[in-house]
Amino acid sequence: MENITSIKIFGFMANWSPFFMAFVIMLTVVYFLVTVRWYKDFEGGRPLTPKEGSLFVVNMILLYLMYGGPVDILSHILFTFHMIQMAFVLFLIAPLLYFSIPEYLQKYIVSLPVIGPVLRLGAKKPLFSLMLLIAAFSIYHLPVVMDNLKMSATLHTLVLAIMFLTAVMAFYPMFNKVEPEETHMGGLFKLLYIFGIGAFVTPACALIIFSSEPLYATFTEGEAWLSAMELCVPAGVLDSIAGSGMISGPEYFTNSTPLNDQQTGGIIMKVLQEIIFGVMLGFIFSKWYKDEHRDEDKITEQALIKAQQQKELYNSHRV
Repeated sequence: MENITSIKIFGFMANWSPFFMAFVIMLTVVYFLVTVRWYKDFEGGRPLTPKEGSLFVVNMILLYLMYGGPVDILSHILFTFHMIQMAFVLFLIAPLLYFSIPEYLQKYIVSLPVIGPVLRLGAKKPLFSLMLLIAAFSIYHLPVVMDNLKMSATLHTLVLAIMFLTAVMAFYPMFNKVEPEETHMGGLFKLLYIFGIGAFVTPACALIIFSSEPLYATFTEGEAWLSAMELCVPAGVLDSIAGSGMISGPEYFTNSTPLNDQQTGGIIMKVLQEIIFGVMLGFIFSKWYKDEHRDEDKITEQALIKAQQQKELYNSHRV
């Protein structure tokens, strides 16, 4: 029995996914070309702010670490890392896109034929978007669903992409810079919306945490686990390692039992989700308070101007 650093036996390709790294670098290059050199070609285009550029880079680094770095291979070995991956991708990376992509580029993306109507549906029916995200998360984590999906690289990738899209869609009503400000959800509704996501994620996490036995064959049964590892380890490398009898399952990499690993994963998901949503709630409440205070000041200012105009009108009539 070794520790998790022993994943190096799978080789550089499995641990660092150079092809995914190239994909993330390409996305980053395209982003900066559009926002720094070609922004004038877009309606309402403007120079990129340092905050937007920094957030996008951070987001791309997080995306690579979750699906390209060692976290990805560990997510197929230990359920704990799988839940870390889910929490970061669905509840942090997805909403951060709205803060890193300038409003003119968001408007252009929403004007595209397929993705535009999907995202706008989130604004028109926010509760539907919320339930869609929760349904995707809950159904994916049904043992029969997840175990079978991890037998096919194509299906698994497609479903993960769909889940990410549902997360982007769910956060559109709160953070998009496309729809007019007056059509956005009110501050109180946004707070309830965040609470709703957390509340509806809880049953799936509770099932995982309080289960009396391991639920997922791809984290417990040697043959199923080896098949699932094909999603991230080159076939030749995996065959040579398995054929040599070096490993037969995830127990090679940890002292934790499958049940403890599963329960830890469920707890970590809830803790990370609560931390991320706590920051969101603080941001939304702060913005809501500032908007309300600004409105009060504006009303007061308008009332003073009106009173002054009436006074001047009264004085002119007296003269």
